[in-house]
Amino acid sequence: MLKKMTMVLATSVAAMFAATNPGMAQTKLKWAHVYETSEPFHTASVWAAQEIGKRTNGRYTVDVYPASQLGKEADINQGLSLGSVDIIISGSSFAAKSFAPIGVTYYPYTFRDADHLLAYTKSDIFKELAKGYEDKSGHHIVAVTYYGVRQTSSNKPIKSCADLKGLKMRVPDVPAYLAMPRACGANTAPIAFAEVYLALQNGTVEAQENPLTTIEAKKFYEVQKHIVLTGHIVDHLNTVVAGALWKKLSDEDKKIFTDVAQEAAAKATAEIKQNEAKLVAFFKDKGLTVTEVDKNEFRDIVLKNVPFETFGYRKADWERIQAVK
Repeated sequence: MLKKMTMVLATSVAAMFAATNPGMAQTKLKWAHVYETSEPFHTASVWAAQEIGKRTNGRYTVDVYPASQLGKEADINQGLSLGSVDIIISGSSFAAKSFAPIGVTYYPYTFRDADHLLAYTKSDIFKELAKGYEDKSGHHIVAVTYYGVRQTSSNKPIKSCADLKGLKMRVPDVPAYLAMPRACGANTAPIAFAEVYLALQNGTVEAQENPLTTIEAKKFYEVQKHIVLTGHIVDHLNTVVAGALWKKLSDEDKKIFTDVAQEAAAKATAEIKQNEAKLVAFFKDKGLTVTEVDKNEFRDIVLKNVPFETFGYRKADWERIQAVK
C-alpha cells in the first residue's frame, strides 16, 4: 500500500501544478530504473520527480517507473534512444557499451572509497569521459550516485588473494566484476541474482560479491560464514537524460534538471553511506567473521593479470582518476 501511495504521490503532485496553470503547455516524462521501491535510488527519484514539477511550475510532469517496470537495465538504456524513456538511473558498465573508456571506473581498485568517487565526479577527467559518452550516445549524464563498495562473502576464510584460488564464487557476468576473482584464481559462476541465496545455501557456490547493503537486503549472511572486506569496486549509478529531451530544454530548465538530479543523488548517497557504516557491526552480531585484507596485494595482482585493453579502457584515464583528491 505504501509503495502504491508513493507512486501516486509523485504523479498527483505534478498533476496539481498542471491544474493550477491550465493554460500552460505540459510535457510528461518517464523516469525509469531497476531498483525496488524501498531503496534510496527510488525514493530519491520520486523526490526528484516532484521537485522538477515544482521548479518548472508544472511545465514538466515526471512519472517514476521502478523495479524494471519499463524493462531491464539494458532495455532502459536502449529506451533513451528509442524514445520510450526520458531519464534513467544506470551503471557505467552500460554507458561503456556506447563509449568504452567511461567504464574504467569499474576496473578493480580504481577508487579508494566513496569520497574518492565523489571527488572524481567533480574532476576534469569525469567531465571528459562524460562528454565522450555524450558525443557517442547523444545522452547527457546529469548526476552520479554512490551505490556501495563491493565486498566478498564466503563460507571459507579469506585472508589473501591466494585464498580465492579454486573457490566456487558467484559473480555477475560483467567483465570488470570478474576481473578480481579470476585474477586471484576463483572458479566463477554467473548464477542469476534471484538464485544466489539458494546456490549459497546448497553449496553450488561457496562465495559471492556485492555491496554490504545488498548482502544484508538479500539475507546472504544467513548462508555465509565470512564477510571479507575486499573493497574491490566502489560502485555507482549515473542519472542520464535522453539526448532528445536534453536538446529541447532551455538553459534554465537544464539547470533545474541538473540541480534536482544532483540533489537527489546526494540524498541517496548519504543514505547508502549511513547504511553501510552500520553493517559491519550487524554482521558481527549475526555471528559472521568480518576480515580486513591487504587491498594493495589484491590490486597489484589484478594490475599484473588483467590488462586495461581487455575492456577497451585506457590506463592513462585510470591513472588520472587515481590522482584525484
